[in-house]
Amino acid sequence: MLEQPELIYLNSVPSKYLLCLDLSKLIKYHLTTIANRAMKMNRLILLASLIFSSIMLSNCGDDDNTPDTVTIQGSQVTIAEDSSTLECLPSSAPNDIAVIACLFYDESVVVVVGETSLKITASSEPDHKSMYYETTNALYEDYNEDDNEDFYKNPNTIASMNYTFTLPRFPEMSANNEDTPFGPMGVSINSVVFYNQVAAPGDDILEELNTFDQYEGHPTNTGSYHYHTEPTWLTEIKGDSTFLGLLLDGFPVYGPVESGVTLTNDDLDDYHGHTGVTAHFPEGIYHYHITADLPWINGGEFYGVAGKVTQ
Repeated sequence: MLEQPELIYLNSVPSKYLLCLDLSKLIKYHLTTIANRAMKMNRLILLASLIFSSIMLSNCGDDDNTPDTVTIQGSQVTIAEDSSTLECLPSSAPNDIAVIACLFYDESVVVVVGETSLKITASSEPDHKSMYYETTNALYEDYNEDDNEDFYKNPNTIASMNYTFTLPRFPEMSANNEDTPFGPMGVSINSVVFYNQVAAPGDDILEELNTFDQYEGHPTNTGSYHYHTEPTWLTEIKGDSTFLGLLLDGFPVYGPVESGVTLTNDDLDDYHGHTGVTAHFPEGIYHYHITADLPWINGGEFYGVAGKVTQ
């Protein structure tokens, strides 16, 4: 007996947008069915079957035109083919990070969700005030830590960057853990990049803490603004248990609080994370947590297989 055609679900996009019938199976099914039953059907029923087949074929379209990517900017999800929008992508697997791609809220962040990867472009310009913006910038704000006699402002100024992160969509544990790089090791939901716990060559990271602005970031000599520690602007506006961004291996970074408990380094593994249920991954996923103490975000190596970042 001939099988009825399957429904094909493309790229985890909801079925009301991208459901399509397999054309070859559809044609085979209807033509064979019609041929087998033609002698038993009157002309009206035969005509109805042919009309049905024609409608389904015309609605489906050519497979070559089926979108295989989804673009997300400023939390708005856009399907490539027809620019239709939706709130967030559904999960196609327990470790599908496409479900949190729409949480990158800043307009300067563009996330393209592909079949096996996420491509994120970011300017690394904070959406909060900073003493490191040009004084003519609307987000410039002077700042001084009166209770810190070692506080000082570094000589650098925030500039717009052009980072592109290519991350695995379905992150997995690595058998050979890679060191985090000097420079961007991940990106936050407001486009600012994460750096690891290592200072610039010749500097001491604990000394660099004294140069952080009012939201715990500072720029390099090339103007790349970044966070080494908790991005307090994000935990202020989103909550201290919120999803904060992704590292290069695709695993998510969450705030310092989990289930009402403020975590410490002792609660986490050597990579500065653990596996468990989160608000976005009800079946559990490995994830990093920011803590108050060094190394803050990551222990120096990626838990998963790292993607890449270019500029």
